Amino acid sequence: MSKFYARRRVSILAALTGLIASAALFNSPSASAALPTPVSAATARTYLASLTVATEDRTGYDRDLFPHWITQSGTCNTREVVLKRDGTNVVQDSACAATSGSWYSVYDGATWTAASDLDIDHLVPLAEAWDSGADGWTTSRRQAFANDLTRPQLIAVTDNVNQAKGDQDPATWMPSRTAYRCTYVRAWVQVKYYYGLSVDSAEKSALTTYLASC
Repeated sequence: MSKFYARRRVSILAALTGLIASAALFNSPSASAALPTPVSAATARTYLASLTVATEDRTGYDRDLFPHWITQSGTCNTREVVLKRDGTNVVQDSACAATSGSWYSVYDGATWTAASDLDIDHLVPLAEAWDSGADGWTTSRRQAFANDLTRPQLIAVTDNVNQAKGDQDPATWMPSRTAYRCTYVRAWVQVKYYYGLSVDSAEKSALTTYLASC
């Protein structure tokens, strides 16, 4: 084999290897977006130490004050974007509704094949945010909070689990899967820190305890 053809063969093989690697990356589970990775436990502990501790005044909350599931692109709203992001092999119709796919709920370890079995959880609940400082926000900021795809705030989970959680904070509710609790509290603190929300004393105590074991 001539040096020219040898070099050409190496170049072709290198190009094919690159294409295969790129395709593998695109189709691998790691390439599928999920809950944005929260800050480290060390950073979360630093953030937590800086949060204002205040008693929550649970009055005046109205879910409609947080416009949610707004259009993100085309016909897709926030719920549909998260369902696509958090699922595997998700197929959507022309209206962006998920018609098939598989979803693993990290809170309880259940797997679902129907989108109707999933809720999109606001990791820091809207009512919790309201009582922690969002009552003084503009509507546009509350809308941004309720549809935040950048921070670890929205996640597709088993609907009944989300409903059982309600507006509770980590002092009274945590995912039943202990393996996910460190991720959960790191995300919780990151969201509260980013939005300048306060924590109550019981909440801070619980977060401190969970973060200590991360």
